[in-house]
Amino acid sequence: MPGDTRLRISRRGARFRLVAMLLAVPVAAHAPGALKAQDVRSVGSAEAGASLRAQAEDPFAGFDAFVTGVMEDWRIPGVAVGVIRDGEVLLATGFGYRDIEAELPVTEHTTMAIGSNSKSFTVTLMGILVDQGMLEWDRPVRDYLPDFRLHDEFATAEMTPRDLVTHQSGLPRHDNVWYGRTGTRAEIFAKLRYLEPNASFRSRYQYQNLMFMTAGYLAERITGEDWDALIDHRIFTPLGMERSNTSVRDSPGSGDYAVPYLLRDGTLARIPFRNIDAVGPAGSINSNVTEMLAYIQAHIDGGVFEGDRLLSEETSANMQQPQFAMPGESEFPELGQASYGLGLRVSSYRGHKMVAHGGGIDGFISSMSWLPREKIGVMVLTNRSGEMNPVPVTIAYNVYDRLLGLDPVDWNGRNLELRDEQRERAERTRREQEAKRVSGTQPSHALADYAGTYRHPGYGRMAIQVDDGGLAIVYEGFQLDLEHFHYDIFRITSPPNIVPVAGLVTFTTDADGVVGAVAIPFEPNGADIVFERAGS
Repeated sequence: MPGDTRLRISRRGARFRLVAMLLAVPVAAHAPGALKAQDVRSVGSAEAGASLRAQAEDPFAGFDAFVTGVMEDWRIPGVAVGVIRDGEVLLATGFGYRDIEAELPVTEHTTMAIGSNSKSFTVTLMGILVDQGMLEWDRPVRDYLPDFRLHDEFATAEMTPRDLVTHQSGLPRHDNVWYGRTGTRAEIFAKLRYLEPNASFRSRYQYQNLMFMTAGYLAERITGEDWDALIDHRIFTPLGMERSNTSVRDSPGSGDYAVPYLLRDGTLARIPFRNIDAVGPAGSINSNVTEMLAYIQAHIDGGVFEGDRLLSEETSANMQQPQFAMPGESEFPELGQASYGLGLRVSSYRGHKMVAHGGGIDGFISSMSWLPREKIGVMVLTNRSGEMNPVPVTIAYNVYDRLLGLDPVDWNGRNLELRDEQRERAERTRREQEAKRVSGTQPSHALADYAGTYRHPGYGRMAIQVDDGGLAIVYEGFQLDLEHFHYDIFRITSPPNIVPVAGLVTFTTDADGVVGAVAIPFEPNGADIVFERAGS
């Protein structure tokens, strides 16, 4: 296979050893555009049958063309793919560029952000502490962190470490408390009490990064060590993950690292790295497909790696078993009902149990998954965010189809249709909002009267400024431009990023006619966050 590295895990040493056979054609041969999508899209049962026969002889026949075609459809600069089966690394390779401007190719060692796939590392760390008798899954968090406080008193008293990592806190995301901010973990932890829930404790699944940050902070307080150091010597070192790190500050020093890109309004642009160290336990790890396969293999083997036990069999099984049902049902019959385990998503793929998670942060989208009974695992990394990017999962599912000997599902075609539907819904929403706009109105005050500093006990301080004849929200280097919508309501015109901020901003006045508060849609799944004008 052009440009790939076929590797095998050695079980006979104290370390994770890779026996590599490097083939002659360089990875750069996978550059975007080398092959077209139409070269590999089959139609009709005859071609499908031929595809299955080819897969029986070589499961990766046509795989390079498939990947490069998908990359072209979604404008992905670079992709890294790793595949493991029965302890053997079948594939670890790169496609396209880790740096377009410098024309540097992606390799099997290229470091990229894995985003929320970091969550299972935090749970693995917690599991190690459980196995050592330092932590219990179902004891109250306050037994370990007496200063733990949530807005809801019952949740404060009853929250357990298991609850922290299964998304049942009752809180919506509240990501703008940390995204792009400079607070420390301890400072963010102290703000949790000011964040309002939108559901009762343990009543429903709601994805939540701050609780995972709290889980990492819990591990710090129990051990007296930073989460970053704990991940390094408790997980990275035993698994031989020498190039992996817990901060984008460290990635450039690795040499072979990818730079982030963002696609917006049809334009692909290089963007700065996003530092999210403060909530690192929820998503700051950077790695490569070769080292992530070692991590996946340890979980496939029930917590054992190269004969050494990282986790107890019970803890490993706990992580990969349903803990809390996820709402909704897939519209596709190939995907079973999903539940959340401990830092992992548990469902099925075409009748086979699948454990998986995804990850996304500015410029990077990834997918980690495995079929535990078949002992197959897949890791896919990409260096493009912004508009919809289903490429990691699309590639992973294609690999499973190949290795299971199944007629491939056209996931790429389905996702292209979903993209069109998503764009239509967004346009319909925009038209509906515009239809509600009351024409001929104007703000009740001069724009300068809205300007000033506002604060919220959980979200901190932000400023309203007059900018270029309009208003803007400014906080810690971010600026959200506003246009007048109607009355004292303004619309955010800045495009959303990984953490979306969109919608209408509402100013209110006090009895004296002074603009005293502003409600901002920082939490899309809950009430607007109300900032009070700060005193002079």
